[in-house]
Amino acid sequence: MGSHLADVWFQVTDLPVVSGSGCIVTTADGTEYLDFTSGIAVTSTGHCHPTVVAAIQAQAARFIHAQVNCYRHPLLEQLAERLAGISPSGIDTFFFANSGAEATEAAVKLAKHATGRPNIVVFQGSFHGRSHLTMAMTTSKTGYRAGYQPLPSGVFVTPFPHAVRDGLAEDEAVGRALDAFDLLLATQTAPSETAAIVMEPVLGEGGYLPAPAAFAQGIKARCEQHGFLYVADEVQSGFGRTGAMFAIDALGVVPDVVIMAKGIASGFPISAIGASAELVRRWATGAHGGTYGGNPIGCAAALATIDVLTAPGFMENVNARGEQLRSGLRSLAVAHPEIIDVRGPGLMVGCELVDANGAPNAARVAAVTAHCRDEGHLLLMNAGSGGNVVRWMPPLIVSEAEIDQALAAFEAALVATS
Repeated sequence: MGSHLADVWFQVTDLPVVSGSGCIVTTADGTEYLDFTSGIAVTSTGHCHPTVVAAIQAQAARFIHAQVNCYRHPLLEQLAERLAGISPSGIDTFFFANSGAEATEAAVKLAKHATGRPNIVVFQGSFHGRSHLTMAMTTSKTGYRAGYQPLPSGVFVTPFPHAVRDGLAEDEAVGRALDAFDLLLATQTAPSETAAIVMEPVLGEGGYLPAPAAFAQGIKARCEQHGFLYVADEVQSGFGRTGAMFAIDALGVVPDVVIMAKGIASGFPISAIGASAELVRRWATGAHGGTYGGNPIGCAAALATIDVLTAPGFMENVNARGEQLRSGLRSLAVAHPEIIDVRGPGLMVGCELVDANGAPNAARVAAVTAHCRDEGHLLLMNAGSGGNVVRWMPPLIVSEAEIDQALAAFEAALVATS
């Protein structure tokens, strides 16, 4: 009998999983796999963390759907207050949605209302979602946009510095990218017509490429100069993924708006945007909404997730395991010069592979990740416009032994596919 599921989803694997615990997923035949995809950087506390499971179970018995226009359940304010306590300075007022794309659209709508300007600027290599507007904002791969043109207008693209790819010193790459941004403002979207820039502090689908602090600070200075908003898309990089609650914290930049999703609730679909109360007051009542935003079970899962992430020693483990992973990958690069870069903070680590001519080697990455899956029982994904970056995003509760296990499987795959 054929499947009744649409086959539009691209599949990293076709594994029939039936359960998950911590960093392990188990298939129908009882085979266990070390899951370093985390459901695309979502299961921040691992699969079925007991604290999160208990919170979901308890809330499901009280309220499953308490629609925010009709009445207000208490976890809305509790989650907003908790987010205000962990968000970047000045971010204290929140709107809840269901996904990263929804939250991104909400952030753009807020920026347009607050500034009265029509345009936004995004960065080459970005990924912001799969809706029509967020597809227009996404430039990491044409596959995300193919067949859907024309996309919404008013979105302008500027370079993101990639020093290793371009063979430049970081300061030179930053200088060129800032010059290109200034040229964009002079030639395509006037500052008076630009509402906001939307930047991932670490490019996600674009290759796990961190923004240099000097670049983020240069863009922020231009935002302040011209009166447009700095929107940090922390959908993938937020909630401990980079070893801090938000990646922007390490860049010396105070954002005007933060977009939150993925790891916020350990897998339950909820997202948020945060901004200052003053900025949100410029968003007219009734100008945005949504049926499921602020779902009670999602709020409960998010509150429980934050409890886990803020427990003493949690972030220290994230940073220690990230350093262990990067160190191990760099050691492997000595014997495998096809690895030209190991990068990324915390447990948001990219490992870039090229061929003998220095070109992106997507075929090798595909072979390596397939070997890891089939022989090492390790699940990995790729990233990057060329598909040649191995993306390391294990659950943040990953152990030292599990990192070692993953590195051993990766080394075996490199040897087998060389």
